[in-house]
Amino acid sequence: MSVAVRSLIGGAWVTGCEGTLTDTNPARPDEVVATGGRAGASEMATGVRVARIATSGWARLPMSARGAFLTRAAEIIESNAEGWGEELTREEGKTLAEGIGEVRRAAQILRYYGNAADRESGTVYSSPRSGEQILVTRKPLGVVGVVTPFNFPIAIPAWKIAPALVYGNTVVWKPAAAVPLLAFRLAQALTEAGLPDGVLNMILADSAAGEALVDHPDLDAVTFTGSTGVGRKIAGSAAARGVPVQAEMGGKNAAIVLADADLELAVEQVMLGAFRSTGQKCTATSRLVLHESIAEEFLARLTVEVKELRVGDPLDPGVTTGPVVSASAQKSIVNGIDRAVGGGARVVATAEAPESGHYVQPTVLELPASTELWFEELFGPVLAVQRAATTADAFRLANEGEFGLSAALFTQDLTNALAGIGDLDVGILHVNSESAGADPHVPFGGAKKSGYGPKEQGDAAREFFTHTTTVYLRGGRA
Repeated sequence: MSVAVRSLIGGAWVTGCEGTLTDTNPARPDEVVATGGRAGASEMATGVRVARIATSGWARLPMSARGAFLTRAAEIIESNAEGWGEELTREEGKTLAEGIGEVRRAAQILRYYGNAADRESGTVYSSPRSGEQILVTRKPLGVVGVVTPFNFPIAIPAWKIAPALVYGNTVVWKPAAAVPLLAFRLAQALTEAGLPDGVLNMILADSAAGEALVDHPDLDAVTFTGSTGVGRKIAGSAAARGVPVQAEMGGKNAAIVLADADLELAVEQVMLGAFRSTGQKCTATSRLVLHESIAEEFLARLTVEVKELRVGDPLDPGVTTGPVVSASAQKSIVNGIDRAVGGGARVVATAEAPESGHYVQPTVLELPASTELWFEELFGPVLAVQRAATTADAFRLANEGEFGLSAALFTQDLTNALAGIGDLDVGILHVNSESAGADPHVPFGGAKKSGYGPKEQGDAAREFFTHTTTVYLRGGRA
């Protein structure tokens, strides 16, 4: 059953006039999940204008009042988790369990930020002058442009929009064109929660209209998750206008398995990191560094697990791996595998995948050296492997390349774990767990070229969505 979706501008549901938006199921491309009118640059401009009008009234509300809208929206999302999770699976392609789990994670994020007023909101310093205190207070930036990707169509928007709103900003949000339905659902939840008109504007549009948003002269900040190329372009354009940018970009995340690792645990976690969500996570495990002393045993165990993956319709509860999001993504990933094999990579293991639909065989490739696939983010179920003679060599291989988002280190040796904390140049490090995963109360973001600007989530989000005012507070003469 297809759902009619619309943009939200100034509290009104609006049908865009720039053509038809058609959202299809990547497992069954002939099945239409949602349809609607595609908005354009004029709607983006209207969204910014009404968001600007709403800023002063929204910022003047107490934080607890702003947070109450989020907690009410969280209840709405939670009550619809199974139905919206199924829609997410049909729209994006991750398994039904993951789809439902993501919807519930969005509710968790909104609850976390909905209670932000209960946490510390400023700082008091002592003054060298008698009768004076120095306070550091925080104020919203104003109108924030939010640009989100397809792979987490409700969770990533939630972890951007919730802190933006609770800290007093208004939002103009352009979701990925491939996943309009879950964007519509999140906007519905916030609207049903009573969010004032113009505070959130969700505009279903193509990339050209997205450019009109991030380049708009009346925007006060931009938060973006997506490709490195687009993120750099946004950062450059915004910097020229003096507009702050928060960008979470590419990753080529390594799992490092050292000689003393618990191999059963490591195999399990590498499988989850590499193939859950069909590898379409910025924190997915896409590289595997094996100490040469355990490499053969590890690859033998991994091969057994890969061959047992069940690839197919993600609505089937027995399926472990669904399709990738689109035909173009499928083609790009398969071409990347073919180039690697043509360059000398050895196919270690594959799993069978259906021919109909946007499916890619989960694939493990051992590379002859640090070739293209070691550095290129395919964003699919592909794991590249290299061997290391020493722990230091393993860390060197994991650090190669421009990305530094996430890594996983498997060891039972505290000294090795501490060395990894010091030597691995990433924003997120998992010791004895998969490289993917992010909790809403701690910072999320990458090092090197994987991130730009302040981190997301937790108290770190406040560093981006607010600016400080240092107040020298003194009374009159006593």
